[in-house]
Amino acid sequence: MEDENCSSLTEFQLLGITNNSKIKVTIFAVFLVVYLIILAANLGMIILIRMNSHLQTPMYFFLSHLSFCDLCYSTAVGPKMLIDLISRNKSIPFFGCVLQFFTFSVFGDSDCLLLAVMAFDRYRAISNPLLYTVNMSHNVCCMFMAGVYLMGLVDTVIHTTLTFHLCFCGSNEINHFFCDLPPLLLLSCSDIQTNELVLFVLSGFIELSTISGILGSYFYILLSVLKIHSAEGRFKALSTCTSHLMVVAIFQGTILFTYFRPSSAYIVDQDKMTSLFYSLIIPMLNPLIYSLRNKDVKKALKKVKTKIWF
Repeated sequence: MEDENCSSLTEFQLLGITNNSKIKVTIFAVFLVVYLIILAANLGMIILIRMNSHLQTPMYFFLSHLSFCDLCYSTAVGPKMLIDLISRNKSIPFFGCVLQFFTFSVFGDSDCLLLAVMAFDRYRAISNPLLYTVNMSHNVCCMFMAGVYLMGLVDTVIHTTLTFHLCFCGSNEINHFFCDLPPLLLLSCSDIQTNELVLFVLSGFIELSTISGILGSYFYILLSVLKIHSAEGRFKALSTCTSHLMVVAIFQGTILFTYFRPSSAYIVDQDKMTSLFYSLIIPMLNPLIYSLRNKDVKKALKKVKTKIWF
């Protein structure tokens, strides 16, 4: 009987952010603007880095991939969420749910790992600037990115396989605005202890690797900065790291809060707000943080404006 119920499920119903019809239009308008900013800012950052010869460095190579990951995982969530806010039909096909989860997870994991690679890149740039372009050649950068995407893909394939082989023999209503892992586990009528263990181990490995890489890189960055005699030199070296540190603090904090708890500890409305933050707000903030606090990006933007107007 359980097998029949498992095989009969063809779609899920996403309950969305809220059932309050009075505020749905306001939420739709706000997050439509947020998503449009995500598209414009991240696509703009990618195009700007590709077009400007002064931004052809490892730091901006990784930054363009960060924008690409932000764009992909926010697009996996944003359009469907916006449609559901104004539509009566909030269903998503079973395989549509699989695809949404897969896309979000691949690029979310890659985003997380990429932050560690970017910290290592800053360490290389500050500790030995004369050999920076040699140590971080284009081939080396491509190898780093291949490793990042491969680890994100392996982690996602494991979670996707385990999650969508579970039985969903009761309600098909997901109390969330997208197919995320915690609400899917709560919906299942199977034993999810294995899934939670794998989530803890794999996500723990990725988080531990990321945080260890970031802390290790910044420890050596600090040692390198202390060797710089001038205050101006120290400030210049540290100023290249502030944007990255802000992004790391915001992203890692929300990820740790969301995924490193047992399913029984999830509070639905609170977790929806947290998910909104890391799935849409962070991808909007990242390019703004890097562009507003980066002199090279500001100069490149001014050149583009000048070409457009003249």
